[in-house]
Amino acid sequence: MTVTLSKGERVSLTKADGGTLTQVRMGLGWDAMKKRGLFGSRSQTIDLDASALLFDAGGRLVDQVWFKQLTSTDGAVRHTGDNVTGDGDGDDESIRVDLTKVPGQVTAIVFTVNSFTGQDFSQIENAYCRLVDESDEGEIARYDLSGSGRHTAQIMAKLTRDRSGWSMTAIGAAALGKTFRDLLPAVSRYL
Repeated sequence: MTVTLSKGERVSLTKADGGTLTQVRMGLGWDAMKKRGLFGSRSQTIDLDASALLFDAGGRLVDQVWFKQLTSTDGAVRHTGDNVTGDGDGDDESIRVDLTKVPGQVTAIVFTVNSFTGQDFSQIENAYCRLVDESDEGEIARYDLSGSGRHTAQIMAKLTRDRSGWSMTAIGAAALGKTFRDLLPAVSRYL
């Protein structure tokens, strides 16, 4: 069962049977809008990049997974690879998280998306992020990122661990930057 989230909404990652999810995937999908010109429209490519930022309880960045570092140092978080065009159906980029292997010091994993080539979100359509249960490929939650705007990045969502387990919160905050490093000051507000 999919839950469609709005900004600020949260969903628990505890299964209906009382168990907890152990393996999840954050998928990012997008399409580039066709550019209109004097002689019709033409395709363009937009390179969006998904990143996962791992934080401790003090809000310190412990590790990061992005197109230049596809695996966290402990192997718990893995990026499936960089898609530089957004072409194709389904998820264009994915980040897999083995929640059982995330080190105990990590209390939050924040997912961001950046336009590495600098185009803003007004040139992007059909953009979304979604959380998938890797055990059965069931979509747990989906968040629409398609709101057009002059921003080049978004802080998409975060996974948070507390005594009761993991949960996901949709953030959807617009930001500016070409890589996750540009977003760190903005991300700190959501920890």
